[in-house]
Amino acid sequence: MGEPGARRGVVLQLSRKSSTPGERGLPKLPVAEAEVTRRGVEGDYNVYRHDVAHDDPAMAVLIVPRETQEEFAREGWPVQPGDLGENITSRGIPYADFAPGRRFRIGTAVLEVTKPCTPCDNLFHLPYVGPDRGPEFLKVTLDRRGWYAKVVVEGRVRQGDPIVPTT
Repeated sequence: MGEPGARRGVVLQLSRKSSTPGERGLPKLPVAEAEVTRRGVEGDYNVYRHDVAHDDPAMAVLIVPRETQEEFAREGWPVQPGDLGENITSRGIPYADFAPGRRFRIGTAVLEVTKPCTPCDNLFHLPYVGPDRGPEFLKVTLDRRGWYAKVVVEGRVRQGDPIVPTT
């Protein structure tokens, strides 16, 4: 159903990365579908979220609009879906619409946006960033890295599922 007049989007890409010794949690790799629980996307592992944030449920899922990644590309950074460590790359909903407290039905799951994701030096590992351009990329992604969300209703999410605002 959703809010009257609210913008709807779609899951352009659903991504995860399993725990692999010696590897970072990005880029995340595309999957066709996954179960989304209060701990996040099943099969996904994020070192920071696990080791530093102690699996904070407010950081269960990371969402980044593809339109924001396309802005980065126009600025000279060829960001692709999954590169920023996001679990859901959306299409059709502007970055600012993912404000804290907003809820979205995605597949059979309901997510509530909790806070913006702060850029970190793990982004230096992206092949088009590297240590020399890393600080510049952190500045570029500040306030555009993506949004963390908690899982209000667990469920199944598939690539192509609608993203429907509910509050």
